[in-house]
Amino acid sequence: MKSTLALHDGRAGNARQALALARALDSRAGECVLQPGWWARTLAPRHWPLSIAPFGARFRKLCVMPPALAIGCGRQAALATRLLRTHGSQAVQILDPRIAARHWDLLIVPEHDRLRGDTVLTLTGSLHPVDDDYLLRAISAFPSLTMLPTPHTVLLVGGPTRHAPLDDAAFAAVLQQLAALAKAEGGSFSAIASRRTPPMWRTALGAVARDVPGLRWRDTGDGPNPYAGLLATADRLVCTPDSVNMLSEAAATYAPLFIVQPQIAQGRIRQFHQQLQDRGRAHALDATPRLFDAVPLRETARVAAAVRQRLGLTAPA
Repeated sequence: MKSTLALHDGRAGNARQALALARALDSRAGECVLQPGWWARTLAPRHWPLSIAPFGARFRKLCVMPPALAIGCGRQAALATRLLRTHGSQAVQILDPRIAARHWDLLIVPEHDRLRGDTVLTLTGSLHPVDDDYLLRAISAFPSLTMLPTPHTVLLVGGPTRHAPLDDAAFAAVLQQLAALAKAEGGSFSAIASRRTPPMWRTALGAVARDVPGLRWRDTGDGPNPYAGLLATADRLVCTPDSVNMLSEAAATYAPLFIVQPQIAQGRIRQFHQQLQDRGRAHALDATPRLFDAVPLRETARVAAAVRQRLGLTAPA
């Protein structure tokens, strides 16, 4: 049994955060993708009688031989880490579980959430694996990207959401603006879609300015996902306004960061945009997105050190 275990429901954002923290604390950390039954899907993270087996046989074995440290992200994982704590694990839960904090040893939440308390650690944005080692490995994996003309502008594409409703016309205008900018600068323009990118945006992305050097990645039909390589080789990063995770990872690089129409965002994600802008780490995308000196924002290492101190964990060799 691994001494440190990351638990999540398989959703990319939850998996990335749980694994990032677990491996920052222990490079040999294991991973458990939860398989919830009906009760867990409905009630988690709340507890109910006989809830020892809400995630099937593998989880029952974990309760018999629990990891020393269980780290979860998401509602399903909040129930799993809560139960493992009753069997002897130290339990760290990422994101607000929406029930009393006493069920975990530590909770880790973004500053733009309201939850506070003696067992709550806050961070700007989200946890992720982007650091110098990550970026160097990415360059090695995608060396052709280093040959693109500079400055290399990279657009990270999410999708429209209720809290950041970027429309099709605005997205098309951004594509044209960045392609024209690359042509005027004698540089290159790359763009990459994500799981949430709608089909119309993918089509527009693949058709834009084919005479401008760069990589436009829509899905695996265009080859291996170059996301890490694009983060590592960008001279300018531009993000759609919808994803805290995507913006957090972009902010951890050395590239100046620009946000597409941050003014349309609402609620907590708008607060996060404002935090990045107040720190000088990001600017709103305007007609002339000038390059600036960027200091990487890396919260994962800081949070890992705080967790280690609060729980009395041994630092890695």
